[in-house]
Amino acid sequence: MRPTGRLHLGHYHGVLKNWIQLQHEYDCMFFVADWHALTTHYEDPRIIEENVWAMVIDWLAAGVNPGSASLFIQSRVPEHAELHLLLSMITPLSWLERVPTYKDQIARLNEKDLATYGFLGYPLLQGADILIYKAGHVPVGADQVPHVEVTREIARRFNHIFGREPGFEEFAEEAIKKLGRKNAALYRRLRKDFLEQGNQESLEKAQAIVQDSGNVSLGDRDRLFGYLEGGGKVILPEPQVLLTENSVLPGLDGQKMSKSYGNEISLREDEDSVAKKIKTMTTDPARVRRTDPGDPDKCPVFRLHDVYSDDDTKNWVRKGCTSAGIGCIECKKPVIDAVLEEQRPMRERARQYEDNPDLVKTIVAEGCEKARAIARDTIEDVRTAMGLDYR
Repeated sequence: MRPTGRLHLGHYHGVLKNWIQLQHEYDCMFFVADWHALTTHYEDPRIIEENVWAMVIDWLAAGVNPGSASLFIQSRVPEHAELHLLLSMITPLSWLERVPTYKDQIARLNEKDLATYGFLGYPLLQGADILIYKAGHVPVGADQVPHVEVTREIARRFNHIFGREPGFEEFAEEAIKKLGRKNAALYRRLRKDFLEQGNQESLEKAQAIVQDSGNVSLGDRDRLFGYLEGGGKVILPEPQVLLTENSVLPGLDGQKMSKSYGNEISLREDEDSVAKKIKTMTTDPARVRRTDPGDPDKCPVFRLHDVYSDDDTKNWVRKGCTSAGIGCIECKKPVIDAVLEEQRPMRERARQYEDNPDLVKTIVAEGCEKARAIARDTIEDVRTAMGLDYR
């Protein structure tokens, strides 16, 4: 996540709730993308450090658990930059130019000078962010799928160019024998079925045999994965998209909640400020007086009810609004109560980190060390494949 300032409830419902669930199901790596922030905010770097620490506290306040996931800062793991550089040697320029969000941001952020190498290359840096950890899955919304697909193409091209070690087939055949007689025969049969018939189920079964085998080294395992698909050694595995629910939280004006629209409620905003913002929200413009009936479908407040209220409350609001049986302040009260209830544990969790910034820095430092340990291994594999291992 890019450190562009304090997070709001839109970030929580759109991303952080997914992270909190995923951290209990996968080995998760969550990082602050400070280099990515520089691609569009390079003219004002002073705010980045402040935003980094504020955002980490927001993550922790929301419920991201450093005991279940690794939290770190991108620029503290320089292997991201080295892999980005090495991948840039083989990535066609046209692949970067066709990324949909690249064109979209060029058009949308026309007040900024984005004619920079860094901005053009940010999808490749995203690819390096993923591939440096040999990630199995990348949790994204539908709009980010093209970024993961570009990363898959880059990994595929890298493996095709650099995965052909001398004597690869002979090494792969020796590795098959280490699976044991029964599994070796099954692996060969499944491989043939996939290569000749394109049977995806056969490929997955063969991959499972390799994955579950305790008798093969990491190098042999990569060879067997590559040999399955008729290619070479898999140095950079292709990541899979993990589509996550992308709940769009409406802002105070009914549009998507966004700082650029000025319609947000911050994750740790003061209770009085939250209550005041919701109390002063615009409602159905046709309902001028208390006695005028309203239309909930034209009211931004009702969109918040869709997120925060149960069916009974929504039915009460709809009936009361259309009959002028309740006023707008009465309508807003359940939303205020629900938002404050959601934020209360966040404020409590945040307090311990706000009062102890060294604790936050320790959590991030430990996450950086874990991330670097994984990243170093990947970079070593990449350097060796590209002929840059001079030991």
